[in-house]
Amino acid sequence: MGPLSGFRIVEFAGIGPAPMCCMLLADLGAEIIRIDRLEPSGLGVPAPEKYKLLHRSRPAVAIDLKQERGIAVALRLVQEADALVEGFRPGVMERLGLGPDRCLAANPRLVYGRMTGWGQTGPLAGIAGHDLDYIGLAGVLHAIGRDGQKPTPPLNLVGDFGGGALFLAMGLLAALLETSRSGKGQIVDAAMVEGAASLMTPFFGLYAAGQMTLERGTNTLDSGAFFYETYQCADGEYLAVAAIEPKFYAELLARLELDPATLPKQDERARWPEGKAKLAAEFKTKSRDEWLRRFAGSDACVAPVLSLADAPRHPHALARRSFVAVDGVTQPVPAPRFSRTENAAPTAPKPPTAAALGNWGLKAPEIETLRADGIVA
Repeated sequence: MGPLSGFRIVEFAGIGPAPMCCMLLADLGAEIIRIDRLEPSGLGVPAPEKYKLLHRSRPAVAIDLKQERGIAVALRLVQEADALVEGFRPGVMERLGLGPDRCLAANPRLVYGRMTGWGQTGPLAGIAGHDLDYIGLAGVLHAIGRDGQKPTPPLNLVGDFGGGALFLAMGLLAALLETSRSGKGQIVDAAMVEGAASLMTPFFGLYAAGQMTLERGTNTLDSGAFFYETYQCADGEYLAVAAIEPKFYAELLARLELDPATLPKQDERARWPEGKAKLAAEFKTKSRDEWLRRFAGSDACVAPVLSLADAPRHPHALARRSFVAVDGVTQPVPAPRFSRTENAAPTAPKPPTAAALGNWGLKAPEIETLRADGIVA
């Protein structure tokens, strides 16, 4: 099931973007085995395991990588794999004896994926950081927030998952395509700071053209425009309004029953606050559901702002079966969708087990010996 069925990947356990990348690849059908530490790191979502959704759809085994026998087991898995994913600081895998040189020597076709915040080289490569640091350096964080307010952390979606996991997944898939032609593996150096900067490419262009200012909250897409904003309704719930194009803006005003002459023109930036006040007062006159009935079937680009609890219950999500409950935990289904190689339903995350090695060429007696000797757990 899934377009990546038949591809095998070894994942070295981490947090954030590396497991997110592997979840996406597993969702698309790749066979992945995650190598965990013998002792839990204490990071991530607390037990039980079923809530660690980034670990879904793949088994795990705990291996003692401080022992040479553990390294040998890991290398045997690498020999069976098409790709490897690791998310440690530069040099950690080399010190473990599982750096690119040794792994590519064992498997010349291997695509070796490396996920870091700053990249494998450069003056910041060796220091610690998190999503907020990377998007700060990339020019992303400065642009997110409201007029007169400090920058707003956008969860960890932009650095960890957008600039990290998605760019690593794209890099791995591109390298695997190239390997299918050349027969040679290579290293993919994915840096969150560079992936996040890449996501900002169109905004660098707008700034260079003088069409975007450095003052956050004053531009079209950063909450500056009154026609691209969230508005509170009479019941305290919110609507997202994104009527950018003139025809959609005209539809918005028609559904609101507002005379365009009473509002600023869309290109009158100096009057945008006046437009916001006008729309804010109007949306406060009805509940969110009343407004949604008014906008139903229109191209006004208005949608409800739904919570984590409400999003899976929306009629559109239900019609497309966009969410699924696995072991009692509601979660998004794999995306995107494919017409022929349909994705399988995700399976619940499971704790590490030595039995996971059985599908990777190790026989039961050998696995039992490794377990008894404390090499795997």
